[in-house]
Amino acid sequence: MVRGNSTSKVSRWDGHGREHVVRVERTGVQRLIRCGTCGWRRNAQFLPWLKAEEHLAEAHQATVDPAATGSRPADPR
Repeated sequence: MVRGNSTSKVSRWDGHGREHVVRVERTGVQRLIRCGTCGWRRNAQFLPWLKAEEHLAEAHQATVDPAATGSRPADPR
C-alpha cells in the first residue's frame, strides 16, 4: 500500500478573536508541525495534534476551539 502526503490543521482563537492555525503535514510516519502565525516548526512522529494545541496555547494564548463553539468568539473590545 502506498501512502501519499496529507495535510490537516489545528486552529484556535485567542482572547482578541484572532485565529491561529498550525498545519500538520504527514509524510509516511513523520509529521511536520508548522505555525502559520509565527513560523514555529517541529517534527513529530507521535501526537502531533496535541503538540500543535500546546504550541497555540503557550505561544499565542489561543485556546478557543472553533469546532467546539460553532461560532467566532466575541471580540472583547
